[in-house]
Amino acid sequence: MSHLTIRGGSRLRGEAGIQGAKNSVLPILAATLLTADQVELRGCPRLRDVDASIHILRDLGCRARWEGENTLLVDTRALDGCAVSERLMREMRSSAIFLGAILARCGQAELSYPGGCELGPRPIDLHLSGLRDLGAEIDDAGGVLHCKAPRLKGREIVLSLPSVGATENLMLAACGAGGITTIVGAAREPEIVDLQRFLTACGARISGAGTSTVSVEGGRRLHGCTYTIMPDRIAAATYLCAAASAGGEIFLRGAREEHLSTVTAVLREAGCSIRSDEKGIACACRDRLTAVCPVRTAPYPGFPTDAQAILMAALLKSRGATVFEENLFANRYRHVDELSRMGANIRVFGRVAVVTGVDALHSAPVRCTDLRGGAALCVAALAAEGETSVREIGHIDRGYQDLAGDLRRLGADILRTEN
Repeated sequence: MSHLTIRGGSRLRGEAGIQGAKNSVLPILAATLLTADQVELRGCPRLRDVDASIHILRDLGCRARWEGENTLLVDTRALDGCAVSERLMREMRSSAIFLGAILARCGQAELSYPGGCELGPRPIDLHLSGLRDLGAEIDDAGGVLHCKAPRLKGREIVLSLPSVGATENLMLAACGAGGITTIVGAAREPEIVDLQRFLTACGARISGAGTSTVSVEGGRRLHGCTYTIMPDRIAAATYLCAAASAGGEIFLRGAREEHLSTVTAVLREAGCSIRSDEKGIACACRDRLTAVCPVRTAPYPGFPTDAQAILMAALLKSRGATVFEENLFANRYRHVDELSRMGANIRVFGRVAVVTGVDALHSAPVRCTDLRGGAALCVAALAAEGETSVREIGHIDRGYQDLAGDLRRLGADILRTEN
């Protein structure tokens, strides 16, 4: 099994580009089903979750092939199925996003409940409720979703909480519904905006993405396009936290601070110097970090839950104590035990974790528990004395195209070994 070997103690200095956003490309890949045409996606990251989406598209009869390093060509004209196997659905949680697109294109769909990282209950009840509001008939007996929607009809849908997946699923389904669909209480993440931009480039009429109300004028025939995926804000946050952990000066080419301003605000509070412009983000961390005000995860524009573990790792050697409050997922502290093996002082009380800075971290054999928890172990290892072995890195491959290569370009002493 592949693993990473990280020798800590070296300050970072270098420049790296930011990959296309994982959480943007996955719903866009599902959205290609709406076009019945060829789509060229540029800046598409090569990730395990992207591979899983490609497998689903091919299983439905579509064609997908890579052209060069990060351009993916998807042709959905030959779609000949509406069912996704349980094996493919279990590969990733966001596979549920295909439901709305398949319903809009085919009028029926059959999917099992999705898999992915074990971060606690993440029910798709909001997805199903919204699709029923649009006219879909859904039978979920036996863990399989049998959906029929010969004719979806637009209407106002009110979400009880701003679910990113539900917002995206309903946007896709609404493209195939007659009339206007208004999603009230929609998620506001930048990836929602990117999905709107892609669909607009394909001929859809959508407005409001980035606000809490999204309006979709359905029933329009969509066509293919060439589209560039937005940069990954969580990958950028990871490398900023790596610099904060190890110290040094880095530049992240293509990163957009407006997408992760809550993360950069906390890093500035901790003592980092951060500058940004249209070319990217520069970060300099010269002194020991200081503890910060409580960090509470929240839907965008609040502090992203995906950056919680990564920031925690950066603050392990800070002066003082920092309180983290995880408000979105129940099991998002699974990385704490592994960080503690490296000498971290972290106490967990339900949804709250208190990180008290230590003078030194030491190397240890650790294993990834989930995608962002795995990245956090790498961030911590950069500040640890000695050589840390990080195992079960398949989790990391779900969301980072080349974490080891990017960190190496930033000056880290890191080696990936394929077993």
